[in-house]
Amino acid sequence: MTQLDLVPLWAAILGFAVLMYILLDGFDLGVGILFLLRKNEADRDIMMASVSPVWDFNETWLVLGGGGLLAVFPGAFAIILPAVYFPVLLMLLGLIFRGVAFEFRGVPEANKRLWNIAFACGSVLASFAQGVIVGMFIDGFKEAGGVFVGTSWDWVSPFPIFAGFGVVAGYALQGATWLIMKTQGSLQVWARRVAQRVMGLVFLFIAAVSVFTPWFSPRIAERWFSWPNLAFFAPVPLVTLLLAGLLVRSADREREVLPFVCSVGLFFLSFSGLVISLWPMIAPPSVTLWQAAAAPVSHEFLMIGTAFVLPILLVYVVWSYWVFRGKATAEGGYGHE
Repeated sequence: MTQLDLVPLWAAILGFAVLMYILLDGFDLGVGILFLLRKNEADRDIMMASVSPVWDFNETWLVLGGGGLLAVFPGAFAIILPAVYFPVLLMLLGLIFRGVAFEFRGVPEANKRLWNIAFACGSVLASFAQGVIVGMFIDGFKEAGGVFVGTSWDWVSPFPIFAGFGVVAGYALQGATWLIMKTQGSLQVWARRVAQRVMGLVFLFIAAVSVFTPWFSPRIAERWFSWPNLAFFAPVPLVTLLLAGLLVRSADREREVLPFVCSVGLFFLSFSGLVISLWPMIAPPSVTLWQAAAAPVSHEFLMIGTAFVLPILLVYVVWSYWVFRGKATAEGGYGHE
């Protein structure tokens, strides 16, 4: 009996989990990145209230992606984890600081200054670490015979560090556009100014990465610029340029929802470009999805539980964002406008 090849489906599920984390937790981290830039404590209360109902379950997607990588592609996990050990450690420390700040900042007689710093620094640290990990995927892992042969300090190199700052800027843009959508008054006006200043930096990072990857990687250059791939993939950069222009216009024209939609779209297209560049590698530049995959029977067994859990998770996410729609207030309530 021929076994069904579930490797592409599992790759799609894990890719979807990573994308959902980037889109949903990105604005959450972005609000934290911008937190100390707003000096008014009442506005800070509103900023935190805008993400407090959703921040914790956004990270469920991170658990699904990381746990799924170990269970479904153990060969890739064995190569990737030693390479990104310290960035992952920094990311987890940042997320811990953020989580503690959410719980302790609102406690009576709490040292708000301390927890404000913990919230902001944890957000920056986690965002930077995630960018470094993305940069390492583009840069590639040192591997021989399915074994990682580099060191846990390989991440300390120009491109991963550059990608780390790029993700911090991108999340800051998402956070600013989220605040445009979820707040009002002077805080919303301030968020518009921040978005307009940050978006130029984000466009610069996107352009630099778009040039770097094909310039230094012949394999990626062939993927994008050979025929007929050029015709198939051309809409990605073209739509990116269109969304960038729409973002610039909408952030300056009193639109509330459209700037956030555009920033999410930019992240989606950037992620799509990354997938196009790396496919079918899961531990670039040489380990493919099939080489790193677990036994087919393991894929089938794990798919049974995932088929039940994933739809429930999606329904819960949609329902939660619907419940907490509207403008945020300092007391943590939402006006369903």
